[in-house]
Amino acid sequence: MGADKVIDYTKEDFTKSGETYDIIFDAVSKSSFLRCKGLLTQNGVYFSALPGLTILFQMLWISKIGSKKAKFSATGLLPVQERLKFLKEVNELIEAGKIKTVIDRRYLLEQIVEAHRYVEK
Repeated sequence: MGADKVIDYTKEDFTKSGETYDIIFDAVSKSSFLRCKGLLTQNGVYFSALPGLTILFQMLWISKIGSKKAKFSATGLLPVQERLKFLKEVNELIEAGKIKTVIDRRYLLEQIVEAHRYVEK
């Protein structure tokens, strides 16, 4: 999807690399905006898929006083037609081979509790 570098947070702490980034996309809420703010380039953007009240407050505050931004996407709140449009785009990327799914583990339905525990850790 155009990323120059993708970091596996389970293997590398990017906050200690000394690098700066145009975009930090925290898909699993492992690094707060405040922790990442200093790693963003002048016009860098921090995206969060799972924002809490803290980041919402930080987004408002920082947008008033700084050039670095924090954003999130509440796609679940969009109208059905908009969500279908996003799904179609993702499907096209998958069919074009630009996105590949990785199935780490499989669970039976009866093992749903264990599956959730695994995802949470």
